Amino acid sequence: MAVKKFNITNPESLIYQNEILKLTVLGGIKLEGLDRMRSTLKIELKKSPRPPVRHNLDLYNDNQLEKLIRKTAEKLEIGTTVLAASLSELTEQLEQYRLQQIKESQPEPYQSPTLTAEERKAAEDFLKESNLLERTNQLIGKSGMIGEESNRLLMYLIFTSRKQSQPLHIVSLGASGTGKTHLQEKVGELIPEEDRIEITTLSENAFYYFGQRELKNKLILIEDLDGADNALYPLRELQSKKRISKTVAHKNSKGETKTMHLIVEGPVSVAGCTTKEQIYEDNANRSFLIYLDESEEQDQLVMAYQRKMSAGKIDKHEESKAAELLRNCQRILEPIKVVNPFAELLQIPKEVFKPRRTNNHYLQFIEVVTFYNQFQREQKADEETGEIFIETTLEDIESTNQLLKEILLRKSDELNGACRNYLEQIKAYLEVENKKAFTNREIRKKLRINDSNQKRWTISLVNNHYLKRIKGNKNQGYQYQITSYEEYQQLQEKINTALDESLESLREAGRSKPVQSRNEPRKSKKVNAVIA
Repeated sequence: MAVKKFNITNPESLIYQNEILKLTVLGGIKLEGLDRMRSTLKIELKKSPRPPVRHNLDLYNDNQLEKLIRKTAEKLEIGTTVLAASLSELTEQLEQYRLQQIKESQPEPYQSPTLTAEERKAAEDFLKESNLLERTNQLIGKSGMIGEESNRLLMYLIFTSRKQSQPLHIVSLGASGTGKTHLQEKVGELIPEEDRIEITTLSENAFYYFGQRELKNKLILIEDLDGADNALYPLRELQSKKRISKTVAHKNSKGETKTMHLIVEGPVSVAGCTTKEQIYEDNANRSFLIYLDESEEQDQLVMAYQRKMSAGKIDKHEESKAAELLRNCQRILEPIKVVNPFAELLQIPKEVFKPRRTNNHYLQFIEVVTFYNQFQREQKADEETGEIFIETTLEDIESTNQLLKEILLRKSDELNGACRNYLEQIKAYLEVENKKAFTNREIRKKLRINDSNQKRWTISLVNNHYLKRIKGNKNQGYQYQITSYEEYQQLQEKINTALDESLESLREAGRSKPVQSRNEPRKSKKVNAVIA
């Protein structure tokens, strides 16, 4: 047998032939299960009128192979040596073909792009600019995220925290169609692809089967928390403990049952969207909650952008350039310790519910702002340990206070976001109409809201004494009255005043003398290292 040929043009009909025989593998071969090679063979004797032999067998099974060789040699009247050699050659060719197909079917690992000197310089120059947060927010807008100025910057900074040892998390809340997923997707696109994992649906055990370090310092974007109920417990553990583990029974290749310990390490930053605020309280306590802007002004902004897009008046190239610059900024940010010398003097408003966790979030967000400004902060080294760190400034605290006032206000309100928005809409309506009382039917018609939601909100508002029934009955309907028009503004003023006074006291202390920790101050020295 001189020349052998293996034809793989049709994967459903693999053909091997030599000068004597033609062997066809009908239906191809399965790529999984390398310990077997189940095949359906058609064996023909070339230049012979004898009918071909067809047989299904495992080519790795010696007994089956020997029986096929004897049977085929008898029917085709050829020597068993020729058949055995041909089948051996076919098996080798199939092995090589299968391994090649498996290799080609595997997705190539994502290669993080290497920044050019020009790209790196552009990112560094941007991160060194004054008013960095304001310029970043403008660039987010240029990348195609319309409106939601506070929410989009807050989300971008929280996504940046994935590079720190204590990442932050965020949940977007709002009615269906208000753009929760759009906001998360657009801001998520400003994070490098190698650092983010986007999940549409999530099963209960999905997180346990990631590689041990596959999620480390990653951003996890969950499109719909409502469809991930069963996965919320491991998700909470990953957020709090920064690792999850699970012991499972597993059968090895010999059929023996072995115990396998699955460990997945964090930390991770998690973002998700939901319309059901009350269901995710445990997860919400670990996250920043943002409420989407459902105002008419936001509607007009979005629709105007959609019209320009349809008219071909949006420069997508400029949007891509803005997004790429922000992604490159993320790539050159390096993990570095942040020390807040003002931390012991900071106070959150006493009106905040669950102050322990909120206080921790407040301090962590200040660190994120400092971390993002790392190219504008002097690096110092601890004289005892040699550890490099940067320090928080009063400007970082001021920026944090401006961004978190709405968050802290919501955390100080005993009403959830949807119920509060409903109440404030009623107040605005009554003031415009110069009315003191209203009916549910009247408000439902004016605000065009769902009946079941309105009933739930009304019960909550009455029980918490924000509304009172003044007349009517269950059959004919009730009339309601607002108990206080100023309560929310008063709460807002308390939050703002508490944050402003805390910042001003730090400024006063700084003008009189350097702020000292209650403990012995950290001994440090300046370093000339540049964050690369």
